[in-house]
Amino acid sequence: MTKTAIIIYADPKSGADEALGRLFNALFLAYELKEKQQEVAIIFQGAGTRWPAELVKPDHPGHALYGAVSGLIAGVCGGCADVFGATEDARKTGLKLDYEKAIPGTPGILDVSTYLDQGYGLVTF
Repeated sequence: MTKTAIIIYADPKSGADEALGRLFNALFLAYELKEKQQEVAIIFQGAGTRWPAELVKPDHPGHALYGAVSGLIAGVCGGCADVFGATEDARKTGLKLDYEKAIPGTPGILDVSTYLDQGYGLVTF
């Protein structure tokens, strides 16, 4: 069975259609792989940690798709959320903020390398 970790870095605050397009493509891929019964982990990393707070809004264009793949979300990088001012909003969504890997200058980050160790392919948006 194929295992895929989808990492979303795109920044919703950029105001660019490109960021929304990257998000949609990440969620589309997760949905497609879920339909094929493949193992998928969605990770919000970097400025992408700002997305969950947007996606829980019922009027957001990605809300329904987000709901369809929300069970595939592995976590939100805690250290990244701290740096990008998304910590409190991410917490309100109920998603796991992950601080598992100590990195100098941060309280810890979500360790993407563990997915590589477990045989996941990485796709970034």
